[in-house]
Amino acid sequence: MLNINGTLILQIANFLVLLLILNLILFKPIRRILSQREEEFQSRRKVIDDYQSRAQQIQKDIEEGKVLARKEGYTAKEMLKNQALEEEKGILQEAGSAVEQKLTAAKKDIEAKTAAAREVLEGQIASFSKELAQKVLGRSIQ
Repeated sequence: MLNINGTLILQIANFLVLLLILNLILFKPIRRILSQREEEFQSRRKVIDDYQSRAQQIQKDIEEGKVLARKEGYTAKEMLKNQALEEEKGILQEAGSAVEQKLTAAKKDIEAKTAAAREVLEGQIASFSKELAQKVLGRSIQ
């Protein structure tokens, strides 16, 4: 059975003193360290969240930059393509006019040579017709 006497009060006082000493030496430092650890964890969590949000924003900016760069590139490509087509038209027109000039010069040259050959042949028609008649008739014509 339980006897209530002075030793019980001494045991309770001993327990309370032990609890106070353990609280001062063990529990408070552990709670303080746990509290600091939780604060450090929370501050690092905030930093991580900030970095993640910045990373997401940067990723979003990069994607927007890519889209913008593609649009600008397409616009520049189309502009260069149109310039090239205009230059091609100019070159083809120059080439066409050069060919036309050469054709005209060649036609004039051919006409001049044809006219010169015709004049030479017309001058020789009389002698050719006389020779032909002699060969056909088989006798000499004067």
